[in-house]
Amino acid sequence: MKAVLVVACCLLLLSAVALADRDFYKILGVKRSASKRDIKKAYRKLAIQYHPDKNPDNEEAAQKFQDIGAAYEVLSDEEKRKIYDKHGEEGLKNAAGQQHDPFDMFSSMFGGSFFGFGGNQRRERETPKGADVVLDLAVSLEDLYNGQFFEILHAKPVPKPTSGTRKCNCRMEMKTQQIAPGQFQMMNAQVCDECQNVKMVIEHVELDVEVEPGMVEGQELVFTAEGEPHIDGDPGDLKFRIRTQKHPRFQRSGNNLLTNVTISLRDSLVGFSMEIEHLDGHKVTVERKGITPHGTVHRIKGEGMMQYDNNLVIGDLYITFDVHYPERQFTEDEADRLIELLRQDSSQQIYNGLEAQFVPK
Repeated sequence: MKAVLVVACCLLLLSAVALADRDFYKILGVKRSASKRDIKKAYRKLAIQYHPDKNPDNEEAAQKFQDIGAAYEVLSDEEKRKIYDKHGEEGLKNAAGQQHDPFDMFSSMFGGSFFGFGGNQRRERETPKGADVVLDLAVSLEDLYNGQFFEILHAKPVPKPTSGTRKCNCRMEMKTQQIAPGQFQMMNAQVCDECQNVKMVIEHVELDVEVEPGMVEGQELVFTAEGEPHIDGDPGDLKFRIRTQKHPRFQRSGNNLLTNVTISLRDSLVGFSMEIEHLDGHKVTVERKGITPHGTVHRIKGEGMMQYDNNLVIGDLYITFDVHYPERQFTEDEADRLIELLRQDSSQQIYNGLEAQFVPK
């Protein structure tokens, strides 16, 4: 009877664990064959929808936001995704437990060195690494606003085995040498291993470089182990550095966008309504009533750039208006009518409005 109860309890426990596993693909609304790009797009959309700032005091939305974050953390990582696909969420927990370092307890208690164990003491020497390769990636302001994928064919040298052997992993070690009966001398000596000889072969790799919305000038996208090889160690990294091309209509300042609009003298006096095409093609309506002096700056909230770390934070659009004056000369009658219409006395004021002062020689 006791055995039956134990088995029943075990089955209940296993079923509870199975029920506790969340379907990360269903949470993000993507297929199991979804690409990284599809997963990232789905995450961004749902994260904005269920973000706590948009759903204050909503426990259901807060729970969904946590589930969305957990799903993205797993499915965007190739290794975690493989484990999840085979063993579910419980498999991820077990894998994390297996990765626990038994020496960490001694490291934390005794400062990383306890009887010669723990921390980096167990490594005799660090693995050498090849140089990093940094390349400029020219992108448009549209790419930084909307996000973009670039397919880049990367040629990299890869070491391949060839005939013969070579000295490798050379290092300095302390040697003890007997120089006379009962007398010994310690000295540093170079020690090398015998390794398979290699030659460098150029291989072409297609890389999907993703520029995400809100990325900034100089930001780097890193591809691990795609840089210069090291014959006795690991290859370096390949880094694409964002370089923003000049835009014909907009300029970026932090998360804000700046632009200039030239209006006629008539519009500057009586007001106007116009539309500006944004970086993703949508139209921004601008309305001004009354007088708009030359140099007026008009702010439109929420029409700037997304912040890279938090897509819910969006900058503003600042429009500076320039007034285009008529190029033709007015007749005397037109000038008289204009003076009468404006009802403005002729006045001039001379003042020093310049910060820099001109000093004549």
